[in-house]
Amino acid sequence: MALSDTDIERFREQGFLAIEGVFRPSQMAALRSAAAEIVDAFDADAHRTVFRTDDRDTGRDDYFFDSSEAVHCFLEAGALDTDGGLNREKSLAINKIGHALHDRDATFRTFCSHPWFGAALRDLGYVAPVVMQTMYIFKQPGIGGEVRWHQDASYLISAPPGVTGVWVAVEDATETNGCLWMQPGAHRLPLRERYTVDWRAREGGLETLDDTPWQGSEPAVPVPVPAGSVVLFHERMPHYSSENRSQRSRHAFTMHVTEQLVEWSALNWLQRPTLPPFRL
Repeated sequence: MALSDTDIERFREQGFLAIEGVFRPSQMAALRSAAAEIVDAFDADAHRTVFRTDDRDTGRDDYFFDSSEAVHCFLEAGALDTDGGLNREKSLAINKIGHALHDRDATFRTFCSHPWFGAALRDLGYVAPVVMQTMYIFKQPGIGGEVRWHQDASYLISAPPGVTGVWVAVEDATETNGCLWMQPGAHRLPLRERYTVDWRAREGGLETLDDTPWQGSEPAVPVPVPAGSVVLFHERMPHYSSENRSQRSRHAFTMHVTEQLVEWSALNWLQRPTLPPFRL
């Protein structure tokens, strides 16, 4: 087993689980190097798509939607000047890379295939876990943007519900540089929002389903973890990360996993019509 009985019970009760020391520094260095190569090859003049969450996801475009089956780089809003040009080196301007790294890049494919992931997810009750999307998130020093409170089930709709977030700290995540925040037990509360896409118009919209406050009776707690740690969380777990105003980046790699045989909504922004299931 990858997880102990205590780990499994804690995940079920709290809705998330942080496990330190899963991966070695050399494995995290390999991910950083692979991400740097992707950024180095990225043409920032051809694609100026910014990823932000303070606009209720109104800024999604074809470049974003097409990243479901590709490896695309997205910029930080704070990396652009008033004329739309970069105001810093390209390597310090990227918000994230997504969303098919596990399919398209050999280093990330090898990492996602590590047996620990499949074992941990089966310990949580999965039968045939598959990776639906992957992201490499930079949280750049000084400009790393806030990721507002949200639940992953708002963006990854399946029947029956059952998406799990797998968040790997590539670098140390602290309260200063934008670690995750969670609300223990709040995965039992309703789904607040749902993001769906009208594919005829290729436009997405965020609908409010429930007006339960994001920070209600369940107090939020920071989840600082050292590099090489993994945070697992339930699809309805509200989570958040602040802006990074420190001088240290906070690189992380995220996978979202579901059961292979679930019904994947045709209204999801994430569609993989040409890629085979990525089994763990």
